[in-house]
Amino acid sequence: MNVKIKSKLWIEVDGQPVFGGGKRCLLEAIEKYGSINQAAKESHMSFRKAWSCLNAMEERLGVKLIERQTGGQDGGGTVLTKSARTILKKYRNMERGLQKIVDGRFQKIFLKNGL
Repeated sequence: MNVKIKSKLWIEVDGQPVFGGGKRCLLEAIEKYGSINQAAKESHMSFRKAWSCLNAMEERLGVKLIERQTGGQDGGGTVLTKSARTILKKYRNMERGLQKIVDGRFQKIFLKNGL
């Protein structure tokens, strides 16, 4: 039997959710594709929902997360700001650290002597 424990991490500002796994995936997809539309598809959400999430994150965090580049030879696109890349890095570190702690506690409490 393969037993695992799962946990979720999210950041709130004034009681409002701002950042979590889904929004991390959205920003990672924007970074990968350079497109909000393609990132929304990869994140299984509408463009409108993705845009709403981005606006809410920027408003609640008080930082700009994306820069849209219009036109040009390649048709423009979207890139993450330095602030967005910093937040992503810190969030990933928190996720890894939290998972290590949760896994260790789970092993100690549940699996040491069997369920």
